[in-house]
Amino acid sequence: MSIMAVLLSLLFSSAHLPTFSRVHFWKLAVYRRKTWLSLYVNRCCTSETSVSTSGHLISGIDKYKDLQKYFIRKLKAVYHRFSDIPDHSVVYGHHHVYYTEDDGIYRMDKRQMDQKPEKVLNLELISGEEEKTSLEKKQRFQWLIQRIRLSPQEQHLAASMKCCHRGELRFVVVRLGEGKSLPLDPQHIMFTLDKVFSFEWATDEVLFYTTLEGLRSSTVFRLDLASSGKKITSVYEETQPDVFVEVGLSRDRQILTINCNSRTCSEVLLSDVATSQLEPCVVQPRQLDLLYHVEHWRRWLIILASTGPGQEYQVVQAPLSEPSMASWVSLFAPGPGTAIKDMDVVGDHCVLVARTPTSELVLIVVPLTHPKEAYVLPLPCWACAIETKKPGLADQQNVLEFLVSSPVHTPVPYCLYPEKGVLLSGTEDGSFPESQAKFITTHLEACSQDGTLVPVTLFNAGPMEHLNRVPLLVHVYGAYGRDLSMVFCPEKRLLLEHGWALAYCHIRGGGECGLSWQRQARVEGKQRSVEDLQACLQHLFSIGVSSPSLTAVTACSAGAVPVGALCNRRPNLMQAVTLQAPFLDVLGTMEDPSLPLTLEDRDEWGDPVGNPKHRRIISSYCPLHNITPQRYPSMLLQAYSGDPRVPLAGVLKYTDRLKKAIFSHFSTKPTSEYKPEPNIVLNVQRGENHLGPDHFEQMVEEEALKLAFLYTELDLDPPRPTHKRRR
Repeated sequence: MSIMAVLLSLLFSSAHLPTFSRVHFWKLAVYRRKTWLSLYVNRCCTSETSVSTSGHLISGIDKYKDLQKYFIRKLKAVYHRFSDIPDHSVVYGHHHVYYTEDDGIYRMDKRQMDQKPEKVLNLELISGEEEKTSLEKKQRFQWLIQRIRLSPQEQHLAASMKCCHRGELRFVVVRLGEGKSLPLDPQHIMFTLDKVFSFEWATDEVLFYTTLEGLRSSTVFRLDLASSGKKITSVYEETQPDVFVEVGLSRDRQILTINCNSRTCSEVLLSDVATSQLEPCVVQPRQLDLLYHVEHWRRWLIILASTGPGQEYQVVQAPLSEPSMASWVSLFAPGPGTAIKDMDVVGDHCVLVARTPTSELVLIVVPLTHPKEAYVLPLPCWACAIETKKPGLADQQNVLEFLVSSPVHTPVPYCLYPEKGVLLSGTEDGSFPESQAKFITTHLEACSQDGTLVPVTLFNAGPMEHLNRVPLLVHVYGAYGRDLSMVFCPEKRLLLEHGWALAYCHIRGGGECGLSWQRQARVEGKQRSVEDLQACLQHLFSIGVSSPSLTAVTACSAGAVPVGALCNRRPNLMQAVTLQAPFLDVLGTMEDPSLPLTLEDRDEWGDPVGNPKHRRIISSYCPLHNITPQRYPSMLLQAYSGDPRVPLAGVLKYTDRLKKAIFSHFSTKPTSEYKPEPNIVLNVQRGENHLGPDHFEQMVEEEALKLAFLYTELDLDPPRPTHKRRR
């Protein structure tokens, strides 16, 4: 981040309402977009060209190379165009503002803005000296800072980072000072540790943290930075293999929580920072299908719990002294069809992010002193994603700052003042950027096989009656109760600006319509995800949006399951498919208990080893085990050799079996009946990541390959720049 960007950020901080833009360089925002699981890894790019079973199939990525180079230039241009979008990466202390650069963390004194920024953390000091080769030395400073936490009186800074080219997690505690410069030497770094996942300060001398072993975070430690020396003690250790543990801090910094969550239950332990009672106590012991999250307000706990009608989320209240479920009193339950997505306690108000029955995002403000006077604040109709700002040490506690965006709408900053019921946008006149109005957002519903209405969000730039001739990119996920990611993406904006339509299908198994939306499509209900996706595609075509020959479907990870299953059943509904880190061998993976997620994932997919019914159900839809000789859509499968979540062996097996089936189909067809053969491309890169590259250049290369593949397989002319006529 440039110094000018930080100055602008200070000028528009929450103390100078209503504008509070947090300007940051776009490549870090791109990284943030890829962190919905908060894990990063950089890979050395080495693509493995797929080898066809016969000469009938066009193999490998060579045919896309020229177009890929073209799209690399286009993507870099569009990323540069959006380099000044706001985000929440700046951290505010009592007297300083902290920001990151490629070589470390810097701060500026808010009382002396004319002084030169001082470096708080030099990444060279934590990079180690083991690198020997010139390549390693060049890469040694490629650390991505993931999280920064300031101690209550700004005496210490804790930061976690990931080494881009090796995938290492590293955590460091830095001693802060009030001088004009800090001693950037090893003594300045008080504590360094690897594999730290989450961490929060309880006091200026006490920090709680969790460590990551493989894909599990199960142990909480306490770090004491007393003058007599550093001391580490184990505070909590989880024994259940399907429970993930992390630490958190209430918005008012009064309560530190240890959050233990599985797919089906929650348990929260809390420490009372305000009274220095740091020994954790349990709020409510875990029980099946009880999910809950804890906030704090005036010695009361405000809890978002799945105890509402239909086991959906509602807001309950309990005294801090008696936190168990027996003391819970309902404060607010949403109406039918409205799903609560997030909760914050702001001043004397509980602020809920909710999705309405028409799939629109709204804010619900519940006055904690008079909960029956709750009111709803609408957001722009295009709003699809909300990112709330964690308040800094000096920020106002009675203001909620957040960003609203969509895949094609750049983030717009907002301030909510719940005491006054005022919601202000970050632009000076309260208007939206002109470019936001160019795109049309339509909320649709597709009727699935069992009569359930499945929400679809459609983005396009032209009149509806012209959409039958435009290419369509369909996005889907539908697993683990997670919402389909709909944050701003420059590459999606690029497609829309060049005539594409984008559809986001919120199929069952995801969390868009509440907890029951996931429950309907897990284990024995997994077929519903496939049926929902098919219904969404058919509905789009029926209302005149694109056609199968101009349609591509894209998904990542578990989203590949409904896509792969639909390709087996109705391959004629799409022309091309792109899958990233695709989960395609559900049966083989769930049969292997030695894999890191098999036991945890039984709540989602079932147990094919111990339950014959589960085995039959998985076998009926598993993409790998239902491949049959027929004409499939062209596919680009992008996988990672060391992916701990999706074993590469399943992707390789799927690719090989798919090619054999396609060859078998075309070898039995007379030459006169040949249609263009699909192109099956497997692009494997080295590394342990699951979400794609975090190095900017490699991320651009991967996205450019995807665009080149789509334009080639849909037989589209690449967008060309429009030249203005000279006067």
